[in-house]
Amino acid sequence: MARKTQRISFGERIRSWRTSRTKRSTIRDWNWIAIFKVISVIGFLAASGAFLRYAEAYVNTLHPALQGRLTLLAVPAWADRNLAERVVEVAGGRRFPLTEETALTVARNLSSMAWLDNVDVQVTHDAVRVQARWRKPVALIDIPEARTKRYVDADLVVLDYIPMPHLPIVEIKGVGLYKGVPLPGQVFDQQDLAAGVALVLLLQRMDAQVMPKNPLLGHIACIDVRNFNGRKSPREPHVTLRSKDDTQIIWGAEIGEWTKHLEATDEQKLAKLYAYYRDHGSISAGAKYINLRDPQDKVPQPIDKYRH
Repeated sequence: MARKTQRISFGERIRSWRTSRTKRSTIRDWNWIAIFKVISVIGFLAASGAFLRYAEAYVNTLHPALQGRLTLLAVPAWADRNLAERVVEVAGGRRFPLTEETALTVARNLSSMAWLDNVDVQVTHDAVRVQARWRKPVALIDIPEARTKRYVDADLVVLDYIPMPHLPIVEIKGVGLYKGVPLPGQVFDQQDLAAGVALVLLLQRMDAQVMPKNPLLGHIACIDVRNFNGRKSPREPHVTLRSKDDTQIIWGAEIGEWTKHLEATDEQKLAKLYAYYRDHGSISAGAKYINLRDPQDKVPQPIDKYRH
């Protein structure tokens, strides 16, 4: 009986061992299956990513980013083709991708161009549109030492030189270049230059009112300010002009300073100059110089009667 019991206990131990072994084997199999599933999922995701990248590259190859033409809006009539071409060049070309990044890039490029101010760039569905305030040159400064020239606008902002023979740009001579000429885009805040530019602007306004079809300013070659404020000789005229046919026009004191030097008023000087120009049809008419400084009791007034 005891031996039978012993055999039964031994058999049970064998069965228990076999059952335990089967369970461990099943657990190991499940672990390998789980690992295989994880690896499969990772491999699938990696393959999917690679496929998507390939598909995106393929689509971009077939359908590149839309391109739009650079369009300059509200270009003033005085701005010629050469200046417009320079703007296109500085912007970076004629065609651009129609993206927000393009608007930022073009605006950044054009912000370095002195000829433009308040630059606004917008990208539409078919174009890159540029709108800005264009600075118009009114006077020229020749810098012999640097073998270069510079323009200034009505606000004395320096502009790099581009030939513009269609504009009546007057050279200002005798400007004191003690500190050099500022870089394009900077203000050349100097009194002698400001006096010359002020006279140019005054003649521009008179031409618009009195001689719009044949402006007098188109006959002026230069304004000389070397004796500005009498710095070379208090007895000599502070400001003089010279016509393109080499007639000297003695203006006298700077605008607004006539009373200090007992000269004719600025209005009288203008009236005399434009009356002479109207009557003779030119600045010279054989005269070597025209003196505008001396006050006269009878100066043609008002200037309106010389309108055409």
